[in-house]
Amino acid sequence: MRILAVQNRMGIGDTVIFLPFIKALSKKYNSPISILVKESSKAKQYLYQTNYIDKILLLERDNNNNNHGGLFGTIKLINYIKKNSFDKIFIFNSSFRFYLIAKLSGISEIYQYPLFKKANQHIINTPKKFLQNKLSIDVNEDPEIQIDNLTISKTIEKFQINKDETNILLGIGGSGPTKRVPAKIFLAFIDKILKIKKCKFFLATGKNSEEQIILNEILQSKFKDHCVPLDNLPIKEILPIIKSCNLSICNDSSFSHLSAALNTKTITLMVDTPIIYGNYNSKMFPIIPDGETIVSHHTSGKDRINPQKIFDKVIEILT
Repeated sequence: MRILAVQNRMGIGDTVIFLPFIKALSKKYNSPISILVKESSKAKQYLYQTNYIDKILLLERDNNNNNHGGLFGTIKLINYIKKNSFDKIFIFNSSFRFYLIAKLSGISEIYQYPLFKKANQHIINTPKKFLQNKLSIDVNEDPEIQIDNLTISKTIEKFQINKDETNILLGIGGSGPTKRVPAKIFLAFIDKILKIKKCKFFLATGKNSEEQIILNEILQSKFKDHCVPLDNLPIKEILPIIKSCNLSICNDSSFSHLSAALNTKTITLMVDTPIIYGNYNSKMFPIIPDGETIVSHHTSGKDRINPQKIFDKVIEILT
């Protein structure tokens, strides 16, 4: 049986959040599920070994590539889907365009969110209700990304990851400036933890100029010999490093989602995003800014993350 799931949200985090629903479909039909996702999801870099995923089809419809936009792009997308001869499709949105695409692709069974009801769709509760209503499936699992043991072993050897040390991923990047906790807060935590534990810190971030400033501030500190930058590595090569770490401490970024989905306990620094993005996984442990009881967009709390709270949570996780 060939089944396609459509998840057309933008980012890595969005795609990771939907993985439990894809896995539930795979269990239901005893078959891996193909997915149609945006290029910006970078799904091919982290789902290539996950056994409940079949093909990863890329939806080329964004600011950089609009190959599947407009009338002619829609025809291309129909042909792209049609050649795979899918039997069923699950569309995790309310778009009439995708309904027509599924119909014209010759897919006989179409399951979709209620049409024209995009407003106020909860990123987790809506797909839960969708699968419950359509298939009587209750989904309560965490997202899961799989990596084989050989890949992990080779990475441990390559990066000299010593299991006698505490290996910590620091996800110091973020998709926007309001989500990036300053270097001084990470440095204050590093100072505290190194006084009681032998640690190695893997610094995960992108190439954005502001992210590079944070990275360089840490690398130019007195703790530089304890740090390994990962900014020149693709996500595919960073995954087994994360899997080999004792825990992760991440801004609300792609690495917080990837880390928790790899079953690595992950402290999420939630400073300017709804808390649901930092606590939906049982491996996530959110910390919010001092003076706040809840966080959302425009909280602007990146300077009020308390390094002592990070330290305390790390000790709690490790003991």
